[in-house]
Amino acid sequence: MSTKDEFFAHIEKGYTTKGDFITMGAAMLDGETVTGAHVKIPLKTLNRHGLIAGATGTGKTKTLQIIAENLSDKGIPVLLMDLKGDLSGIAQPSPGHAKIDERHEKIGIPFDAKSFPVEILSLSEQDGVKLRATVSEFGPVLLSRILDLSVTQEGIVAVVFKYCDDNKLPLLDLKDFKKVLQYTTGAGRKEFQEAYGRISTSSTGTILRKIIELEQQGADLFFGEKSFEVDDLTRIDENGRGYINIIRLTDIQDRPKLFSTFMLSLLAEIYATFPEQGDSDRPELILFIDEAHLIFREASKALLNQIESIVKLIRSKGIGLYFVTQNPTDVPDDVLAQLGLKIQHALRAFTAKDRKAIKLTAENYPDSEYYDTAEILTSLGIGEALISVLDEKGRPTPLAATMLRAPMSRMDVLTKKELKEVIDTSKLVKKYGEDIDRESAYEILNEKIEKAEKLAEKEERKSSSRRTSSRRKSTRMNPILKVVTSATFIRGVLGVLKKVLR
Repeated sequence: MSTKDEFFAHIEKGYTTKGDFITMGAAMLDGETVTGAHVKIPLKTLNRHGLIAGATGTGKTKTLQIIAENLSDKGIPVLLMDLKGDLSGIAQPSPGHAKIDERHEKIGIPFDAKSFPVEILSLSEQDGVKLRATVSEFGPVLLSRILDLSVTQEGIVAVVFKYCDDNKLPLLDLKDFKKVLQYTTGAGRKEFQEAYGRISTSSTGTILRKIIELEQQGADLFFGEKSFEVDDLTRIDENGRGYINIIRLTDIQDRPKLFSTFMLSLLAEIYATFPEQGDSDRPELILFIDEAHLIFREASKALLNQIESIVKLIRSKGIGLYFVTQNPTDVPDDVLAQLGLKIQHALRAFTAKDRKAIKLTAENYPDSEYYDTAEILTSLGIGEALISVLDEKGRPTPLAATMLRAPMSRMDVLTKKELKEVIDTSKLVKKYGEDIDRESAYEILNEKIEKAEKLAEKEERKSSSRRTSSRRKSTRMNPILKVVTSATFIRGVLGVLKKVLR
């Protein structure tokens, strides 16, 4: 048996599955594609999370697109983060190309151009389904993590939430929360202190400054109503295909705190609301987090701990998380250790630091008698990647340098007209398009303060009237006293005295 035949058997055995799967492409040996040596990802292990990494321009986004399309075809909904704006093309079929046909001939699978059901979501003022959550839904723990508060400050936030619950003060947006904070050390200090204890003004001042910092990154657009229901991410179209939900993030790349806030709230909401899945044959939802370093780079230690906990626990809900970034070292080790699927595009060795990173990356992959992992990491072409997944028993599959299949949809952005058509036909845009600003803590406390001020003014007027009346009484003389103190009366008395003395 030749080396090529041995390699084919090695890949075929390692990637054989009993259940359903998606095909990523065909394995390569010595730079040549081995036709029919298909590299497959079992649907059963897709909730074990994954990583797509590689240098800029090596094809990470296209790999993400390939997986999303194939999941949709299998009836599995997907959520994508579109930071560069080049994923909306999934809503249109690929125009095809001779090179694509040539690639698929080498791989040994037919090419089928098609579009996919797409929902455009937005965290900002861009058109699309508005993603919002209320401050109450966030809760004191998550809000404190996002704001990176001290233990003392966390305690204050928890007490403020308790006060709002006890007094039926809805916390919907950030202005509600700011108003309550100001009230606890201002107009309502006495009331608050009697029931919940004294709160330091310096601590509330620090919390307020951090909220303002969050607002400056656009969080005021995210906090509010109508709250997005995560069940709407799991919709299936009339043809049985899962919706590909694309969040347009092209205008918030420089606002990582908003990105982190949204991602953590979304994961927490999914974990809280989705039922336990157990050992299922397929996931309920797959989330791709593009430019994942934006989450981890700005995250505090407390926030990282929260993310790590969710990553560990959320797979039991049938949810798979896939981080897309330039280098695996962008992802914390504790998170990296939880990832079952690894797709590594080429890395570039321009500096000593780059070479060190390549060596560390190579150590994250299974040993292979067919590859020098560190060497092949620098020689992969565009649309090629090292792949290692978990088989149905949870064991790592053989490492495979893979010629990836081409996306079935357009590898480019939608035109303005096409994008408008997608948004105009969306049921969710209509559902979440209305801005709601019902009475909440801000309005209730303002009304309470106004009533208290009017009552105080009324009491002041009464008090002032009493003081004026008292002064008038004290200065008003008795008629007899007026006579006694008059000049004429005094002169008369003096005259009488003089006559007596004579």
